[in-house]
Amino acid sequence: MALAQPAGRTLAAAVADLRRGWEQRTLWGHLGWQDIRQRYRRSVLGPIWITISMAVTAVALGILYSGLFDIELSRFLPHVLVGFIVWNFVSGCINEGSEVFIANEGLIKHLPAPLSVHVYRLVWRQTLFFAHNMIVYLVMLLVFPQPLRWTAVAVVPAFVLLALNGAWVSLAVGVITARFRDILPITQSVVQLAFFLTPIVWIYDELVNSPNPAIAERARLAEFNPFLHFVEIIRRPLLGQDQELRYWVVVLAITVAGWAFTMFVLRRYRSRVSYWV
Repeated sequence: MALAQPAGRTLAAAVADLRRGWEQRTLWGHLGWQDIRQRYRRSVLGPIWITISMAVTAVALGILYSGLFDIELSRFLPHVLVGFIVWNFVSGCINEGSEVFIANEGLIKHLPAPLSVHVYRLVWRQTLFFAHNMIVYLVMLLVFPQPLRWTAVAVVPAFVLLALNGAWVSLAVGVITARFRDILPITQSVVQLAFFLTPIVWIYDELVNSPNPAIAERARLAEFNPFLHFVEIIRRPLLGQDQELRYWVVVLAITVAGWAFTMFVLRRYRSRVSYWV
C-alpha cells in the first residue's frame, strides 16, 4: 500500500498554489504597480526613466557596434533596440526571480498568500517595464520604418510564451536560491555572460553566413543558446522578418520541460520556503 504524501507536498497542492495565486490578481496587480511607483517616487519624470535609460543604452551601443561591424545604422539599431527590450524582460525575470522569495520574506511569513503571488507580481512588474520600453520601439519605427506585415501579430503569443517561461524560471530559481544562497551571485554572473553570447549587439545571420568558415562554424554554436530563440520569436515579427519554425519549437519545448521541472520543485519544497527565508 502506497504511503500518503505529506500535506503540502503533493502535485495537487502545487497546482492549487498556482491557481489561488492567479485568482488573487487584484493583489499582485496592485503590488506590481506600487513597486514601480515606489521606485520612482519624487521623480519628475517617474516611470518614463525606465524608457529613457533603456533607449540611451540601446542607442549608444547601436551606434558603437554599428561602426565596429560596419553595418548600416538604419539596419543595426532596430536590431539592437528590440533585442534590448526583450533581454531586459528576460534578465529581469531571472535576476529578480532568483531572490523573489528572499526579498518578500516579511510578506511570506506574515501574509497567508500562495507563493505564486510573489512570482505573478514579479512577472507583472516586468511586463509593465516591457510596455514602457515598447514606447522606444514605436519612436524607432518613425525614424527607421520597418517592413511590418500581418505576421507582426505573432508577437502576442510570443510574449505570452516569454511570460510563461519567466514565471517558471522565477519559481524554480527562487525556491532553490531560498535554500542555497550561493545560487544568487552565480545566477547574476551567468546572466551577464549570457548577454554577450546572445545576439543582442551582434547579428546572428551576419556571422553564420560569414565567408570565413571558421567564424560561421563558431556562430552556429549560438543555436545551443536558449536565449537566442526567445529573443528571435519576438524580434523577427517586430522587424518584419520571416519567422523561423525552429525558434518556436525550441521555445515550446523549453516551456514544457521548464514547467515540468518547476512543478516537481514546487511539489517537494513549496512548504519549506517560509522556513528557508
